[in-house]
Amino acid sequence: MKKNIVAGNWKMNTSLEEGIALLNEIQAGYKEIDSSVELIIAPPFTHLTTLVKLSQESSNLSIAAQNCAAEEEGAFTGEVSAKMIGNLGVSYVILGHSERRKHYQETDNTIKKKIDLALKFQLRPIFCCGESIEERTADEHFEVVTSQVENALFHLDESNFGKIIVAYEPVWAIGTGETATPDQAQEMHAHIRKLITNKYGTDTSEQVAIIYGGSCNPENAKKLFANSDVDGGLIGGASLEVSDFINIAKSFND
Repeated sequence: MKKNIVAGNWKMNTSLEEGIALLNEIQAGYKEIDSSVELIIAPPFTHLTTLVKLSQESSNLSIAAQNCAAEEEGAFTGEVSAKMIGNLGVSYVILGHSERRKHYQETDNTIKKKIDLALKFQLRPIFCCGESIEERTADEHFEVVTSQVENALFHLDESNFGKIIVAYEPVWAIGTGETATPDQAQEMHAHIRKLITNKYGTDTSEQVAIIYGGSCNPENAKKLFANSDVDGGLIGGASLEVSDFINIAKSFND
């Protein structure tokens, strides 16, 4: 059965000590969250080993990496491979995030290679897609997201595709304080689910979680998550505030 997902992307924030304290606080508030919700925490690479160990006693709480290399191994100084991450006991990896596309010029083909490596080493990808404000203004948002999804994911067989979480993140709503309206979010999530249905069938599309990432906060989470095709959120800044993160996850309680 498909779970609702609330994933916290800490990005390049927190020391190890701060990360431990933050996770402990999240675990303390975890009992308030409905059992249908899976929490995923994506800390910096430096925290992964420690936080995996600390999270092992919490059901429905998993650890994700924020990225992985596009190569399996070799002379790639500074890179961290999917195999290395998987060996730590990490469950998920965020791939295709708009910040990786923008700042590191990651292409759909690069993301496709990372998707394949993640799956090879038993990591579940959280695949990010979304349009810029220019693309939305030009009424190209459906075309852009369709291309991103098809190019990075539609080579997968049905079994592997079923391991994907899709995160729709309108680029114009990340770190800007702007948020897609519930109707805009539902419209795009429904579009993505239809793409999946057309490729893999209804059974697969209904089991894939499609989550929203774009300035989600405790004030707007309930309305966003009330949509039939919005299965949770990929939370940035608000995931660094324990009360905000827990309250976002509690949006599924009623």
